[in-house]
Amino acid sequence: MNEALDELGSHIEVKRPDCVLGWNISFGELNIDVAPANIAGLIDFLKADPSCKFATLVDITAVDHPDRSKRFTVVYHLLSMYQNARVRLRVAIREDETLPTITSTHPCANWPERETFDMFGIIFSDHPDLRRLLTDYGFRGHPLRKDFPTTGYTEVRYDEVQKRVVYEPVRLTQDYRQFDFMSPWEGAEYILPGDEKGEAK
Repeated sequence: MNEALDELGSHIEVKRPDCVLGWNISFGELNIDVAPANIAGLIDFLKADPSCKFATLVDITAVDHPDRSKRFTVVYHLLSMYQNARVRLRVAIREDETLPTITSTHPCANWPERETFDMFGIIFSDHPDLRRLLTDYGFRGHPLRKDFPTTGYTEVRYDEVQKRVVYEPVRLTQDYRQFDFMSPWEGAEYILPGDEKGEAK
């Protein structure tokens, strides 16, 4: 299997050197690092080339690396039923960069691109309808960014007095507790029921 993927990776690199920054094989899948400006062209090629025929877009998502200058890695998963192979395309971009939409090649990319925008704030230029998909219209922030607070910014609840849904800033009823997970057998100062049996020996 890896020999076929090696051949495929070499073929793609030779045919599209303008797109491929590097490639490797891991867990039985081909991974290709792609230049951001050329992602749409490479996906067109992968779908049309007779040696590839990656005609099925499985998913688009992203990974947040806040400590890197290129903060986000946008990941495309494609499947070729003709080659019985999968390919993972990885595009590293800065927070202020955009990526071209691939909806003209894969119309089903519409919702995964919207979801990636909603969760990470990544803009896909020329997308036909780039608006939030999973969060509400007035939602602030992007929940899968690693700097997004675990409580969020706004809570939504039904108000019995006003007889409608209201949006309010998050108010915690108590501060986060500091739990002590140390076992009594590791020197904790408290005694649990039954601990005296160990001392009797």
